[in-house]
Amino acid sequence: MSVLVYTENWDGLFKKQSFELVSYASAVAGMMNTKVTALSIGKVDAEELGKLGNWGAEKIINAVSDELTVFDSQAYTGIIADIARAEGSKVIIFSNNISGKALAPRLSVRLKAGIGAGVSKLPLSIEPFTVYKRTYSGNAFAHLVINSDVKILTLAQNSFDLTEKPTGAVPETINVSIDSSPVRTVVTDRVQQTGKILLTDAEIVVSGGRGMKSPDNWGPLVELASLLNAATACSRPVSDEGWRPHEEHTGQTGKMIAPNLYIAVGISGATQHLAGVSSSKYIVAINNDKDAPIFEAAQYGIVGDALKILPKLVDAVKGLKK
Repeated sequence: MSVLVYTENWDGLFKKQSFELVSYASAVAGMMNTKVTALSIGKVDAEELGKLGNWGAEKIINAVSDELTVFDSQAYTGIIADIARAEGSKVIIFSNNISGKALAPRLSVRLKAGIGAGVSKLPLSIEPFTVYKRTYSGNAFAHLVINSDVKILTLAQNSFDLTEKPTGAVPETINVSIDSSPVRTVVTDRVQQTGKILLTDAEIVVSGGRGMKSPDNWGPLVELASLLNAATACSRPVSDEGWRPHEEHTGQTGKMIAPNLYIAVGISGATQHLAGVSSSKYIVAINNDKDAPIFEAAQYGIVGDALKILPKLVDAVKGLKK
């Protein structure tokens, strides 16, 4: 029996969220008195794979196939299911990101496993297997009991602290054969964003709403983000108006993010927006309406005109950097 954790790689490299998953899986394995097996699919060099062992992975498997060069949820599910059976895995853990949301339901059907989606803490108990998760767009929480023999969890990003636990595990590369007939994913073009911090990777996000009043007023917000090495984001009305690109839209219908710090400037805090950012560790709100809903979700708030406050924040950060 083991805990299997799927560690996604990006062009052969791991990001923080992969190490966070392994740390979480290690803690779950400790509760179950078992071991952690980390699985990565696609070619990753041994040195990079070895990093998974720093966070508690006691066995590291790298599954490769010449027949699979792009992410395909159906093919990946088959590989993960086979390895889960071979390892006797009773708990399988994914990140609650786009890939995890594509793989977990498919794997659930294959293994007749119950899913705890978007969990944000360790299980409350092993018998019965009970997990904690946010619900109602982050406005409430639930205790979910999973009764199936195999359990699948997707972990909310940035919800578990990294804990070093070196194991010295030696990566094992296995060649897998897949039936390529059901593989339908074809990449026709690839445009990679450069020179800008991705929203989903950012530790700090500075976001603007209609309180910015005009697309011409975005300069100080972008400057603040640059000084903090942060990503920029916006509310849906801003992207709908064309003030900012749609890729920056956060919320229920945009990107779901969980940075360490989310600075909301001129954002009222509608339920749909908070659903996408409520998992942030700290929220700082700047709004001229003291009754704005955003203040209920924020740990820190400033009531005032964002266009007057932003330049002062920029000057303050510049002063700290001198």
